[in-house]
Amino acid sequence: MTFAGHCFRCGAALPAAPPAVCGGCGYEQYLNARPTASLIVLDGSGRFLALRRSRPPREGLWETPGGFCDAWEEPADAARREAREELGVDVELGAFVGMYVGDYEFQGERLPVLDCFFLATLPAGAHLRLDPDESSESAWLPLADPPVMAFTTMDRALRDAATLLPSR
Repeated sequence: MTFAGHCFRCGAALPAAPPAVCGGCGYEQYLNARPTASLIVLDGSGRFLALRRSRPPREGLWETPGGFCDAWEEPADAARREAREELGVDVELGAFVGMYVGDYEFQGERLPVLDCFFLATLPAGAHLRLDPDESSESAWLPLADPPVMAFTTMDRALRDAATLLPSR
């Protein structure tokens, strides 16, 4: 396979896929994982909130609420923002579950991501208002036996989250 990348700074052809040094200007170019923040929203009965994706990639599969961090945005702040955008509520953020390297298909490319997961709960009396551009439905699914999720990092985070909770 031939690599046809170009320098972000001067536009010259790169000699190889990143990491690479541009022969034109000397700029060192890397392909680093993009940070995301996701929530494992729990209901206190051993279930987590899953959303059905309403757009590619992996449209129609279950996922946890979350998304990409904005520039210089802390993952915890991004998780709270994503909850407001995707669920229409302010969640109560809990323990950090972990970080997982995964991938995301965007504009014809497979990009590395660093997915950060937090436990969360909904405030009493909260009513979800899903963003239809993001999700077509929601469901409370068993944390002990989740379905295969849209992204492998979600599968791993759900397994780890289950070990953080006290046995019932």
